[in-house]
Amino acid sequence: MSCHIPPPECGATGIGALPHTDPRQACDEVLAIYPEFPYIPTLPNHGLLESIVFCDSARLPGGVVRDGRLQIDPGRDISREMEQIYLDFIERNTSPYALTPDYASGFAEMSGRNFSSSKILKCQVTGPVTFGMQVVDRDRRPLYYDDQFADVLTKMIALRARWCEETMCRFSGVKETIVVLNEPYFASLGSTVVPVQQETVTAGWHDIAGMIEGGLGIHCCSNTDWEYVISLEPSFLSFDAFSGAREFLLFMDDLVAFMEQGGVIAWGLVPSQVQEFLTVTPGELYRRYSEIRDQVTAFCPEELFFRQSVITPTCGIQAGGTALSADIMRAAADLSQKIRGEWTG
Repeated sequence: MSCHIPPPECGATGIGALPHTDPRQACDEVLAIYPEFPYIPTLPNHGLLESIVFCDSARLPGGVVRDGRLQIDPGRDISREMEQIYLDFIERNTSPYALTPDYASGFAEMSGRNFSSSKILKCQVTGPVTFGMQVVDRDRRPLYYDDQFADVLTKMIALRARWCEETMCRFSGVKETIVVLNEPYFASLGSTVVPVQQETVTAGWHDIAGMIEGGLGIHCCSNTDWEYVISLEPSFLSFDAFSGAREFLLFMDDLVAFMEQGGVIAWGLVPSQVQEFLTVTPGELYRRYSEIRDQVTAFCPEELFFRQSVITPTCGIQAGGTALSADIMRAAADLSQKIRGEWTG
């Protein structure tokens, strides 16, 4: 398993994107709502380069943005760029993979904050499967279907993730860090329509895990082969529990063993989609949490479930405006507070 992180004890945190265009406001709200377990938000509405995939594409060999799309320039010789990534990976040279404010204004803003009252700080990077499936080569094939590109992408992302970890460790007051791979395309695992080879995924995961010294997690907001994902032994596993708990809980033995080994499960119980959130009540959210807890604790001590769980929105929040996004974040924090209040009596 990746390095353990402190047990969150049903605390609360967020996932990734916020709809803000003002990085200061976004970071102020995250720190106010999740002081114990803050995360560094991505702000896709602040600029195209801050969107998923784009935000981690600065060192993509042959990468170019045209007409709002990330593409591979067919007229560019990319062999040297690919070789440089291999060399940097071997030498653990992370400095060329630094996040700049035009790709990550939230990260830049958080760098000046103090985290002395926080247990852990979290950030997200685009996972290699999602990156490689969303960007196509000159023949219009996803990069992930090219074995060499898939390998290079993984090493590029490993260097980005390690740079994020190193840099967060230098923020004032930071005690522990976790980097989470944003992998919605894990939904393709086991698919016959959009196949992804597990061997390639596993090799890539080990490349990244070998680069990271602290916590390393996975976020997938779609149903996937959870038995396989758990077998990768991330330290943090984040998913949409609001709509996907039934499928996830089919792998009860695996998830209980995961928690027993120190793994943390982020139960995404608060809908990040505006229309879903507006129709759900705090009572309904607590009922869903209670049903999950009761099912899991039939197979493990309640104390283990409480210790190794965290409450989150289902995914990043990209619509509805800043006020509504704060309401969604607060709903997760309020649910956490109710759970903790009952636990401590």
